[in-house]
Amino acid sequence: MRALLVEDDEAVGDALCRALVGGGFRVQHVTSGSAALAAVAESEPDVVLLDMGLPDRDGLGVCRGIREISRVPILAVTGRGAVSARVSGLRSGADDYIVKPFLVEELLARIDAVLRRTRGLGVAPAVTAGDVEVDLARRAVSVAGEPVTLARKEFDLLAALARREGAVATRSELLDEVWGVADSGGERSLEAHIGSLRTKLGRREAVVTVRGVGYRLAR
Repeated sequence: MRALLVEDDEAVGDALCRALVGGGFRVQHVTSGSAALAAVAESEPDVVLLDMGLPDRDGLGVCRGIREISRVPILAVTGRGAVSARVSGLRSGADDYIVKPFLVEELLARIDAVLRRTRGLGVAPAVTAGDVEVDLARRAVSVAGEPVTLARKEFDLLAALARREGAVATRSELLDEVWGVADSGGERSLEAHIGSLRTKLGRREAVVTVRGVGYRLAR
């Protein structure tokens, strides 16, 4: 597994490199947003650890830039702990957010969780719900054999439901897995994405609302 570490602080970067190598990763360490974008474009890593306070570019812009060219999992690593900062990072394309200081064990656990979430590890590569097929490995969706184009968050939401194979996902679980936050403030966004997902699939019955709990994928 290859990790791209984007961190301009030499001491922090060295410590994170050691932690990642100890966790079984081969690490490429760059110190600027421009270098990060070039590294992803040249040879896509398995995961990106992105410092949000870089000397040449704002971390949010770098995150958006990476997301324009790649679906590589991004873990924002930063000292900005405010809720607004976390939400901005997630909306810019980060898959998870960890605030300094943190334990190495937490960092490695979050990387593992992000990889499981984004790659569908440990589940079947494709899940079907009626005539809806969700290919988790290829991030592709089809209805009655016809491909359907979904936005990234829409696919992530559908994939989170598909992985449960008909079991109910609570609202807080979906918010945590797809948006990285589990507070009630994100419920409007969740409901909007559920509505958009149903419309694009053309199968409102495919995503079942379990009142007072959450949602499940019809089987």
